[in-house]
Amino acid sequence: MNIGIPRYLIVGMAALFSAYHLVLATYSLTQHIPFHDGPIFVAMGLYAVASIASLLPWGPFRMPIWLAAFNLAVVIALPLLVTNELDHTKSNGYGTWYVAAVGTLMTITSTRRRHAFAWIGSAFLVVQTVLWAGPGALAGIGVIGSVVWVAVAHVLSTGMAKASRDAQRFALAEREATDWQAAQEAHVFERQFRLGQTSSMALDMLRTVEESNGRLTEDQRQECLHLEGAIRDEIRGRKLLNDSVRDQVMSARRRGATVTLLDEGGIDDLSDDDLERVLNRLADALAGTDADKVIARTVPEGSDVAITVVGLRTVGDGSASALGQEALEDDEVSLWLEIPRAAV
Repeated sequence: MNIGIPRYLIVGMAALFSAYHLVLATYSLTQHIPFHDGPIFVAMGLYAVASIASLLPWGPFRMPIWLAAFNLAVVIALPLLVTNELDHTKSNGYGTWYVAAVGTLMTITSTRRRHAFAWIGSAFLVVQTVLWAGPGALAGIGVIGSVVWVAVAHVLSTGMAKASRDAQRFALAEREATDWQAAQEAHVFERQFRLGQTSSMALDMLRTVEESNGRLTEDQRQECLHLEGAIRDEIRGRKLLNDSVRDQVMSARRRGATVTLLDEGGIDDLSDDDLERVLNRLADALAGTDADKVIARTVPEGSDVAITVVGLRTVGDGSASALGQEALEDDEVSLWLEIPRAAV
């Protein structure tokens, strides 16, 4: 949990406060308040071990359940060990150090999000005190104060945990909003870029259509089809296009070839220099082939090949292809090229 204060500082302050109770216990021994010293030393040892284990400044913030159970066992043992050596009919002074020690240990347990164990330990302290010295001792030896510490720790721990969860949700929402905004801006940029490309390619033909009132010659109609293919290339071809590739694709279509460009994201990781080299090699391949069908496709990342280019030439009378039959005898491969990612 991040509450704006270094964890080691909080742990250090809690350790000093916990050690203070051991000082009080030692002082009570020097004043010969307990009947026997042995049980007090055992209680001090148990409390020291539980405090050190609970305040170790590493590991998860939420206390392990075994440690919470150990703390509860220590809290049950402390009153039994100490009060057996005290006289409840008179003032015991610092001999009741165990009350504050129990409150401190249960406060640490509650702060580390084991509230049920903390409240069970506090309830045992209340019941044991009433049975040992009567209800009046609850205020006299500080039991009420110890219970209040646990209540405050519970409230603060719960509030800080909720604040931490809210902060995480807000941070996640902010990241999602940022990602969404970036995606929208990318879509807008891509849309504007494609519109700009489309406008630059089709503007002259659109003017021709307007000036002729839609009455186009056969050559003009064919040019419209070529422009449609070029616009489709901008969508499907993406990074397979530069000015040289666009010029060669249009030249191939004007001589009657069918050209298909498919960019499936395989060259997105290429640097600008490598991409330009690969595309210029593709343009040279398109310029040097007389194939009737040309297909250029990117290769997925991880391969040494960036683009594969296949050119097919129709042989015979083409009747099988016209009938939609997958007849290999009507097509022969006239171009097979693999353009590597790295310069050779």
